[in-house]
Amino acid sequence: MATNIPQSVDPDLYPSGIAGGSSASAVSWSAIFAGTIAAVALTLILVAIGSALGLASVSPWPGVGAAPTTFTIAAGVWLIVTQWLSSAVGGYLAGRLRVRWHGLHTDEVFFRDTAHGLLTWATATVLIAMVAVAASALSNIAAAPVDVDMSKDAIDAARKAAMSVAGFTGLSLLVGAFIGAVAGAIGGRLRDMHP
Repeated sequence: MATNIPQSVDPDLYPSGIAGGSSASAVSWSAIFAGTIAAVALTLILVAIGSALGLASVSPWPGVGAAPTTFTIAAGVWLIVTQWLSSAVGGYLAGRLRVRWHGLHTDEVFFRDTAHGLLTWATATVLIAMVAVAASALSNIAAAPVDVDMSKDAIDAARKAAMSVAGFTGLSLLVGAFIGAVAGAIGGRLRDMHP
């Protein structure tokens, strides 16, 4: 099976006459880490604000405060808003702070900027997940088991609430990945508009 390797590149796709320019990595990790730090910091701020709003809406007294369903929906919406804002800021910064690529086709630049935004989102998500798992593990060590009698209705309501939160979390992560990638492309495009 013979492969057809072109000896020259299409001048419309690569105006400089070279495909890629150098053997250096196409990933600008310093820009990704900067975007990750900004995304994690904004996530912490928004989670603290969301916790304050959530604690203000509930009450330990029966019949007072937000209903469990309302609270679950509001928490899910807040997770999505947190993902949107954090991913947008982190992805935009990664795209805007990356090095300028010369001699590449605009489609390749767009792909790389999108990848930078997605990698920023992924790195921030993995860091936050590691912190959440560590915090959960530490809280389980410190807490003594409590014997609580629960009815079947209470157990079913807790299961439904946990299912809703898990669904909202998955949706917020998916939306965050998309917005991080789009924000990376926007940031990279604006980066290239200014020398």
